Amino acid sequence: MLKIKIFTFNPFQENTYLLFDDTKKGVIVDPGCSNSSEEKELSRFIEENQIEVVHILNTHCHIDHVLGLDFVCDKYKLPVQFHKDDLPVLEAVPNYASMYGFSVPAFGGEMKFIKEGDVISFGETKLDVIFAPGHAPGHVVFVARKEKVIIGGDVLFYSSIGRTDLPGGDHDTLIKSIKTKLFPLGDDFTVYSGHGQKTTIGFERKNNPFLND
Repeated sequence: MLKIKIFTFNPFQENTYLLFDDTKKGVIVDPGCSNSSEEKELSRFIEENQIEVVHILNTHCHIDHVLGLDFVCDKYKLPVQFHKDDLPVLEAVPNYASMYGFSVPAFGGEMKFIKEGDVISFGETKLDVIFAPGHAPGHVVFVARKEKVIIGGDVLFYSSIGRTDLPGGDHDTLIKSIKTKLFPLGDDFTVYSGHGQKTTIGFERKNNPFLND
């Protein structure tokens, strides 16, 4: 059975996800831990629950989703996996981090590029990679079809959508991604977003003010 642990980290209140199943194999998605206390919170949970981290994934590479990237990649000796179109987004982080009060060095770990159609496996769980740009040029979501779960990053929120005023963002592209990539998955899929509470495709199809045109 898929288990999902949510950590809300950093001043941006970003949701970092740890997914694991009964095999004790797990993946970290969007590591946003920004200080030693948050790093310890994440690593302590992993150690206490005897989870073996086998993948580190990013839906996209805006600053709030990568503040813990160096820490987790170094600690668990794994590459970060994300879409190649978000490489410029990751490379830009050190240049603007000071605007938000952070000093972020260039990422020094190993990278592996993933694309739509790829499948990320851990234990008895499979995550389909779906390309969903608009908030970021290389944004992907991770879909556990059997469990009807979407780890959605900053594409779709409860009664809202991801912002599109950042470099590489595009409103029309984001709306198209939601309607053509997420909506067809089904109303009973639960969306775990990069910020805030979870929601469902069915609720957002009926109630999201940005999508009812």
